Amino acid sequence: MSLAPCSCSLLKSFENLRLRSGTPLQAKAPAQTLKRGQLQVRAARVGNVELPNQKRIEYSLQYIFGIGHPTAIQILSDTGIENKRTRELSEEELTQLREEVDKYSIEGDLRRFNNLNIKRLQDIGCRRGRRHTARLPVRGQNTKNNARTRKGKAVAIQGKKKATK
Repeated sequence: MSLAPCSCSLLKSFENLRLRSGTPLQAKAPAQTLKRGQLQVRAARVGNVELPNQKRIEYSLQYIFGIGHPTAIQILSDTGIENKRTRELSEEELTQLREEVDKYSIEGDLRRFNNLNIKRLQDIGCRRGRRHTARLPVRGQNTKNNARTRKGKAVAIQGKKKATK
């Protein structure tokens, strides 16, 4: 069974090892597990996001767009899973976690929802919509000196030239 393409650099290096050595590596479907000698790599996927193995599950869940710290704590209390490292989760706990996370609006659905709300504001022509269209701060911040993140890099405007006598 070949591995699906992955963004994890460690898994890519394992794939390169497999190609050089010629020995196939096996991966389990729910949580990809690769073995090479004594080293074992396991990547848990929840909500179509690979969670980091070395971090506690409370912080790993925050890698999913739409799940912050309070929501992660709520998910753990609802499922009854203790806050241990991601690599220590059993398959049952991962399944429980996936089912609980599916109840929330996350990743693509949440991004689409936010973009549709911004588009709606732009279509009705309200002030917030116009500010979004002009790529200016929306919530009343000053723009004389600041707002570089929203406005983009400052462009120097050539000043008036002094008249020569």
